[in-house]
Amino acid sequence: MTVAVGFCSGAHVHTELLIELFRAHDGATIVGLATDNRERDSGLTERHGITVRSPDRLFELADAVCVCSTTATHDRWVRAAADAGVAVLCEKPLATKMETARSLLAACTEAGVQLGMVMPLPFSEPARRAKQIYDDGRLGTPQLLVGTNRAKLRNRHETGWSADPDAAGGGAVMDHTVHIVDLVRWLTGREIVSVHAELATMHDALDVEDVNVLSMALDDGTPFSLDGSWDRPSNWEYWGDATLTICSTDGELTVDCYGETIRETQATGDQQGSVLRYAGAEPMAGVVDDFINAVASARPPLIDGHDGVRALAVCVGAYESARTGAPVSIPVAER
Repeated sequence: MTVAVGFCSGAHVHTELLIELFRAHDGATIVGLATDNRERDSGLTERHGITVRSPDRLFELADAVCVCSTTATHDRWVRAAADAGVAVLCEKPLATKMETARSLLAACTEAGVQLGMVMPLPFSEPARRAKQIYDDGRLGTPQLLVGTNRAKLRNRHETGWSADPDAAGGGAVMDHTVHIVDLVRWLTGREIVSVHAELATMHDALDVEDVNVLSMALDDGTPFSLDGSWDRPSNWEYWGDATLTICSTDGELTVDCYGETIRETQATGDQQGSVLRYAGAEPMAGVVDDFINAVASARPPLIDGHDGVRALAVCVGAYESARTGAPVSIPVAER
């Protein structure tokens, strides 16, 4: 089966990569893009030769859609896809509010369509190896988990929508927390049941937090801390800082999901100095492959809407904790 894939909006920074990965996959064909901003998306569709279609026509042609809109407008696209009986791969986070996320999951479940999330870390090779070590019991009993997903403040934060509280629902917490939380849940099989957040803003141009440290607890009591800040210096050797260290009774394991890099040094040009370039297998290709196979075989994606709801719950809890200055409990709903 060849899965006909449509794109809903081109707002997200990952849209271009996802188009390239779907186009390169033998099991998929791209049937168009429905836009909520024709001026913004015109260059994207022209570069990739993608037909711009009305939402109704796109849903007629597609078996599945990839939702790449602003987070605040996921609701519009995911619900329309569910109504049309079309499977959904949604960019993260699933929504900006818990009630919206739960309603989207319910809509897709009731319609009998898959709802997958663009969460690439479980598809990275280091994470896969760590999962095998963890499941084999070689680490013993975890005592502490420490994660990072830091970045420098990039142009897209200042001029795009990912630091717009209305479009994104927040700042660095919304942007970065979900990835490491998802990695921890997938790797350990545990849920996060509480969060205490410390948030700050160091860049005057922002209306959202760019510094955040979250102190969490898993459902077995294991502490888990995460730094997901946009606080790296502008000349920092940045590439995909997504790490997790598990300190256990029988050893310590550090997972660097984007650690396979090569160093490039430039004496001239726009990026003078030392730059790290990622040289490993692309985890997003795993997201795309898993989703296509899920649609073709009528099974749930590896990271699905339930995972999207759970990851968002931690973000929402973090903002509530920052507001109250106290830890916030996160109820664990049955799957």
